[in-house]
Amino acid sequence: MPNQSPLPYESSIEVVPHDEAQTTQGLIETMRQISEITLKDEGHPIRSVHAKSHALLQGELEVLAGFDPTLAQGLFTAPGRYPAVLRFSTIPGDLLDDSVSAPRAVAVKLIGVPGERLSGEEEEATQDFIMINGPAFGAPTPKAFLANLKLLAGTTDKAQGLKKILSAVMQGVQAAIVAAGGKPSPLVATLGGQPETHILGETFFSQTPLRWGDYVAKVRLMPVSPELTALTNKHLKINGVPNALRDACIAFFRDHAGVWELQAQLWTDRDRMPIEDASKVWDEAISPYVTVARLSVGPQVAWSEARSQAVDDGMSFSAWHCLAAHRPLGGVNRARRTTYEAGRRFRAEHGRPILEPRDATLPS
Repeated sequence: MPNQSPLPYESSIEVVPHDEAQTTQGLIETMRQISEITLKDEGHPIRSVHAKSHALLQGELEVLAGFDPTLAQGLFTAPGRYPAVLRFSTIPGDLLDDSVSAPRAVAVKLIGVPGERLSGEEEEATQDFIMINGPAFGAPTPKAFLANLKLLAGTTDKAQGLKKILSAVMQGVQAAIVAAGGKPSPLVATLGGQPETHILGETFFSQTPLRWGDYVAKVRLMPVSPELTALTNKHLKINGVPNALRDACIAFFRDHAGVWELQAQLWTDRDRMPIEDASKVWDEAISPYVTVARLSVGPQVAWSEARSQAVDDGMSFSAWHCLAAHRPLGGVNRARRTTYEAGRRFRAEHGRPILEPRDATLPS
């Protein structure tokens, strides 16, 4: 358990800059710029970030029993089981060969979740967790997020050959940073410096905080079944294989199941665990992650055109699809709320209706 007592949630822990609405509008406009370019290129709307999916899975989350009452909050107040949809993706907003090696993500949508919801979500019954394979976000604030997004937007629809060359260079830069004793750079990873490893061996982090009922937490999803942990840091040949990550996921789930643990890290230190700086890693020595649920996925068709139509085209994932007890916190999350909703509307206007699902059954 934490070495310090968890701090209570208070609305005052969020500090909203006077010009945050202007920054958020810049994010909306930049993402729309990406979406308009890719709509023209692809002939149908795709996400302005996390456009390419590698695995689309159905599974089940089991909320466990017996942990500390400070962790038994919101969705995790009592044991239970919830159907889940998982979408593994990479960050860019255009559909690139996997040789352009970018950070990986997983979005988990739980279905049939009871409880009080945020305004505008009253008729829904889903809880989403959005996680990236790094403990900190690539920008501390919405303004820095916008600056990074503009860098990515400037590369949309540009020659893949140049991106592959840049990716190879950035992987070398990232390796040099680590060899010198530094921590991997999220920005370098975003620019193509993600190591060429198997996506299913990754641990994924919320990076930004959320309410944990009466408290505050970050969450992560860690592989625990032996078949998955064997893939952690395992090299995967990506160069010259356009859909290497997707092919690897299909091959794995053809014969294997996977089990992850969902873990929570409670907020215990105002200074060393900031709410408004998304780039700051919360020290596990101050507050360790504790397992609160187990996510299981059985053997299945991990990706298909039919699944892509159902999930990539027909669903949206947002940390704001949530219970009131798990409201996202901090500037990056506040900016994401309206930005991601604008992206969902753009896809729906130019494609098909996007609705919150009532069950987790996916086509083969």
